[in-house]
Amino acid sequence: MALAPETTAPAVEVRDLHKRYGSLEAVAGIDFEVGAGETFGFLGPNGAGKSTTISILCTLVDPTGGAARVAGYDVVRQRSDVRRNIGLVFQDTTLDLYLTAAQNLRFHAELYGVPRGLVDERLHKVLEMVGLWDRRDSRVNTFSGGMKRRLEIARGLLHSPRVLFLDEPTVGLDPQTRSSIWSYIHELRQQEDITIFLTTHYMDEAENCDRIAIMSQGRIVVLDTPEALKASVGKDRVQITTDDDPAAMRALDERFGVEAAVHDGAVTISVADGEQFVPRLFAELGVPIRSVSVARPTLDDVFLTYTGRTIADAEASGMDRLRSNPMLAARARR
Repeated sequence: MALAPETTAPAVEVRDLHKRYGSLEAVAGIDFEVGAGETFGFLGPNGAGKSTTISILCTLVDPTGGAARVAGYDVVRQRSDVRRNIGLVFQDTTLDLYLTAAQNLRFHAELYGVPRGLVDERLHKVLEMVGLWDRRDSRVNTFSGGMKRRLEIARGLLHSPRVLFLDEPTVGLDPQTRSSIWSYIHELRQQEDITIFLTTHYMDEAENCDRIAIMSQGRIVVLDTPEALKASVGKDRVQITTDDDPAAMRALDERFGVEAAVHDGAVTISVADGEQFVPRLFAELGVPIRSVSVARPTLDDVFLTYTGRTIADAEASGMDRLRSNPMLAARARR
């Protein structure tokens, strides 16, 4: 076995990483590092390249080009060492539904070679951490979606990984359950010496990260803390609905020198002080306004600023991108 790398090294290092499926480049030359103990997030729509990157980092897919190291180990040349040092929670459940929670975890312990003398202690600790100790002898097919996701997180922690990958950890869950999952993840950071790397297309979920890399069409378009990203926008988002959106957009350009676009069914502009700008809109636009809203910069505004689209628009475009490449679409569904 290779010697353990220095713990001061980054938990994840990626250099000029590429992954191509035929003519489509799913990951198009990305570079980033994740510090030890950091909660790091990939934010972007389906089809942006997030899950493909995770698959490369977890040694499930070979890169076409570039290099990556996880927990100090090369993801191509030192696969076994990488796998011993990571936990992975997939988008779709991989639990055995006809086994109990404890049986699922014991099977995982066998696969990862957890010393038998440590299994009971680790099993108790991780199930307590996710609030499932009392259900340890229940079959998983009796669990709710949120309980299954919590059990998968517990399973990913059982062998004491240095990096835990969460691929869309709360996709398909209701808002209350999503909030509950994040409470457990925050507790996990306090109890375990671990780096968390997650992918998400939920803006509010990305707020939980120390830093966020926004991905679009296989590339990282910007990377920083949530606060710094929102501060970089510096403008409010104003959205209006009218009886003639094209005329309203022309008027915004001609009378205010403001570029507008339609996003989420409304004419959208970015201005320095939205509340001060709205009265001028009603007085000077010359097109009847049916509704108006003003919002402070959010991560969705960051995505819009750096990519020219909202994440909902990009989601639709990303699905078209997937449908154009059956091989990539099949991998995205896994």
